Amino acid sequence: MESKKRGYSTGSYHLMLLPAVILVLIYSYGPMAGIIIAFQDFYPSNGWFGSEWIGIGNFSYVFSMPDFAQVMSNTIIISFIKILVGIIVPLTLAIILNEVKNMIFKRSIQTIIYLPYFLSWVILSGILIDILSPSGGFVNIMLSYLNIDPIYFLGEEPWFRIVIILSHIWKESGFDTIVYLAAILNIDKALYEASALDGASRFKQIWHITLPGMRPIIVLLSVLSLGNVLNAGFDQIFNLYNPQVYSSADILDTFVYRLGLEQMQYGVATAVGLFKSVISFIFITVSYYLAYRFANYRIF
Repeated sequence: MESKKRGYSTGSYHLMLLPAVILVLIYSYGPMAGIIIAFQDFYPSNGWFGSEWIGIGNFSYVFSMPDFAQVMSNTIIISFIKILVGIIVPLTLAIILNEVKNMIFKRSIQTIIYLPYFLSWVILSGILIDILSPSGGFVNIMLSYLNIDPIYFLGEEPWFRIVIILSHIWKESGFDTIVYLAAILNIDKALYEASALDGASRFKQIWHITLPGMRPIIVLLSVLSLGNVLNAGFDQIFNLYNPQVYSSADILDTFVYRLGLEQMQYGVATAVGLFKSVISFIFITVSYYLAYRFANYRIF
């Protein structure tokens, strides 16, 4: 009787998942039929069956484009920097917050750094554009008091990448900080008490207890982030960049947007998207293997 109840309960859980599975099939797997466009000289008026089949012609055209190598370079550089700071900054913040004993102050800081995570890049981009404006932005007003000429943060290539990385930290670090704090809370407090009796300083406790105790979650988040190597942040860059910084800020996603929606080269844009998807699939597969290998994490 008990086994039947458990079986009924399991079936109910799967039934609850059914609407989400249907939505995924419709909106995630259904559109994959459009991959055929990558191999066609596609015109919407002709449809899939009326457009000329050109095989790998779109891919050959993309790889021969003078901008493609720069776009790939920008994507990889920006992604790797985001991944790196996305590990170091939240980890550091979590360790610092863990050392704070005043709970009111600690909770307040957690809320402040976590809040931007819930805001869209449309909102945050508007805020950044206002405060970084070369004419009336808050930052440049402060610089003027120091007799420093206005800086066009969003129009000069070196500064634009700095803004991209810092704003990414501002928005995303709060979530991972909470994850790392949760990992710290799972560390046995008896280890800290024993080390304190042995005369270990707070720094030594962090180095020899906190960090080793967090190693599984650090490894897990690090290897899973490999799947985002080609995701440099379309929403963020699209809402902040302009033609003046294309050479250092244009990434695969914005490149696809311009090819497909602005230049109406649908086949070429789909080819770039398919190329990115294949490479991302390889990285995701490798990342899950590494997560299982080094952090004993598995989905299936």
